[in-house]
Amino acid sequence: MYLSGGDDDLLFGNFIADHLKGEERKRTYPLRVRQGIQLHRAIDQFTDQHAVVNQSKIRVRVAFGKYAPVIVDVFYDHFLAANWMRYHPTPLPRFAQTTYQQLLERKEELPAGARHMLPYMVEHDWLTGYSVLEGIARVMQGMSRRARFDSQMDKAPDLLRSAYPDFEAEFNGFFPELEAHAAAVRLQFPTT
Repeated sequence: MYLSGGDDDLLFGNFIADHLKGEERKRTYPLRVRQGIQLHRAIDQFTDQHAVVNQSKIRVRVAFGKYAPVIVDVFYDHFLAANWMRYHPTPLPRFAQTTYQQLLERKEELPAGARHMLPYMVEHDWLTGYSVLEGIARVMQGMSRRARFDSQMDKAPDLLRSAYPDFEAEFNGFFPELEAHAAAVRLQFPTT
């Protein structure tokens, strides 16, 4: 959401991208929302191919196998939230509440999965919760419950605690490059 550059439609598209399934993928959204979906996919592709992110995934993969990419994403979300004021002038709680309100105002436009998830996200203030390890533990417990297999993701916060400086250094090496990449992608989008 932060990487949407303060554009409400890009943020909306970025938020729904992972929730578009089957017939929902064919739905026609306004241009800027479609660009937000493209931005999300460009961010994912850049992240998935980045050498520093792969270092984090290797460390996580030993204990969590195929769930490593998802866990590393959450760890990196933690470092962004925990150090939020380095990146954004608006305090995280206010940014989170504004973001929730924007999404709630467009609830009817959300794909089914996002529409179902959003009330929980708001009620439990996920965005602000990422800033503390207890919030990460709650996220991982929820993901572990929803996983199809015994993922053990609820144990991931222990790994984060034990290797915190390593994950933080990797995030700090990666994130400025991701910010630059997202900004470059946004600049390529036509506005009309």
